[in-house]
Amino acid sequence: MRQAYIIAGYRSAVAPENGAFARLALHELAAPILQTCLTSCPCDVDEVVLSNALYGGGNPARMAALAAGLPETVAGLSIDRQCAGGLDAVLLAARLVQSGAARAVLAGGAESHSRRPVRMRTDPDGGPPVAYDRPPFSPFAGRDPDLHESAAQLADDLGITRAEQDQFAVSSHAKARAAIGQMGQEIVPLNGLDRDAFTRNLSTRTAERAPKITGSLSAANTAVKADAAAFLLVVDESLATEVAHLRPARIVAGATLGAAPETPATAPVSAIAAAFAQTGTSANQLSCSEVMEAYAVQAIACQRAAGLDPETMNRGGGALARGHPIGASGAINAVRLFHELQQAGGTGLAAIAAAGGLGTALLLEV
Repeated sequence: MRQAYIIAGYRSAVAPENGAFARLALHELAAPILQTCLTSCPCDVDEVVLSNALYGGGNPARMAALAAGLPETVAGLSIDRQCAGGLDAVLLAARLVQSGAARAVLAGGAESHSRRPVRMRTDPDGGPPVAYDRPPFSPFAGRDPDLHESAAQLADDLGITRAEQDQFAVSSHAKARAAIGQMGQEIVPLNGLDRDAFTRNLSTRTAERAPKITGSLSAANTAVKADAAAFLLVVDESLATEVAHLRPARIVAGATLGAAPETPATAPVSAIAAAFAQTGTSANQLSCSEVMEAYAVQAIACQRAAGLDPETMNRGGGALARGHPIGASGAINAVRLFHELQQAGGTGLAAIAAAGGLGTALLLEV
């Protein structure tokens, strides 16, 4: 099997819902990131794989490819695996390259909470359509919990207090603020925004005063809805040596697994174990990791269960300090990991959970 490498990775800043990107259509978010990837490493692209969870249909990957000025022969492939989709797009790109079906694929995700369509469910008996916010993630009513409720139950089950969750969120913001200068290497300025808009000086006292959502979950220890795009250029070995201006990151392993749909927050643990098993890697061999922070309790639980070093996890902060643009979040983690490995070298992990009990993990090596 051929080897697949990431040679470029860029993202927009992350803007909270109805913020700086509120007027941008999805392709307008994605196209500048695609263009920057190719400007940094010019090559002929065979495919664009774009993850999106809220767009409501069509083929946003095709829209983004055309808006970015890619050849009309690039068809564009849109996928939806909710929060895990951005990371799954990278794994799909790797498999296209490894199989020989493609030499260069742009893969990632774009999401706009601000411009998401209003969803309506028709009535088979002829009544008026009924608006709904999210589709079901399990066919079993008793196994499709509200995600906030599920995360709060996880905190109760593991004995993770609100104070611990708040402290994790405070740390995430502090790390993100310290890394603002470094983030400039990966962020493409867009609509006047060149840094993550939500990152702030969050104190323990402010976190304590944050409105309660449910149980021990609060507005401080839960990621906000957001808009963003992120893409990576995945290529074969020959292109990696020809056009890369940064150190190529070899895609070592990756896995997506399902778990119990009622406990989605810990689903990445089994995916991480599967990725480790593919290469015999262990947690103590990682130089850095990027783990999704949809909830502080989720990140804490995954870090502990997977045995990840908290000192090298999310060194530039996480989604608690940025926001959660669902379909793009996994790709943002991969972009962050790619750039962290430019400094740290070695092997790194990106991992994310998704509604329905899904987990995805990616291992890179520089």
